[in-house]
Amino acid sequence: MIGRALRSRVAVVWLVLATLGGAILVIELTEGRWSDRAGEVDPRLLLPVPVSTLGAIELVNAGRRHRFERDAAGAWLYHGAHTGAESGSHAHVADPAQSQRIGVVFAALGRARVEREFPRASEAKDYGVTTPQFLILLYRPREPQPLAQYAVGDVAPDTVSRYVEQVASARVVTIPSYQIDNLLALLATVEASAPR
Repeated sequence: MIGRALRSRVAVVWLVLATLGGAILVIELTEGRWSDRAGEVDPRLLLPVPVSTLGAIELVNAGRRHRFERDAAGAWLYHGAHTGAESGSHAHVADPAQSQRIGVVFAALGRARVEREFPRASEAKDYGVTTPQFLILLYRPREPQPLAQYAVGDVAPDTVSRYVEQVASARVVTIPSYQIDNLLALLATVEASAPR
């Protein structure tokens, strides 16, 4: 008797766990499908499209341009800066460890949420975006013109946020400072490992 009651309780617990696991799986899958089908991006996110749809990202730091591209297999690689004349005459191969590092940093950037928003009313309050030291340019695959450009400005008074303006926008937003710190650390890593 006791054995049968115990088995019934264990079966109920497993049934509840399986139901919860199935519900979580269904929610995860349907949320991803709905957002992909609708083509909508969360308006609270900084980037206008998912990072997975981008073909290249350029980071300009203190006047130096660094280009990151996806190869045919979708792996990120550090492409560097090349003129149009030399772009067809050389090839790059993705380093798996570096590709993973780049992918992690860009995936985090893709999840960057806008914290606060300010109107871009006057040059007197430019938030450091008028003459930025850091720019982010996003490119769709095989597109020569950027999809979006971001000027990264000063650290906000709270010391944990950075001012960012999508170029030609009428608003300046703040995002967590660590997002820009991650990009700067990535640049330091790829520059240190680049052949001299």
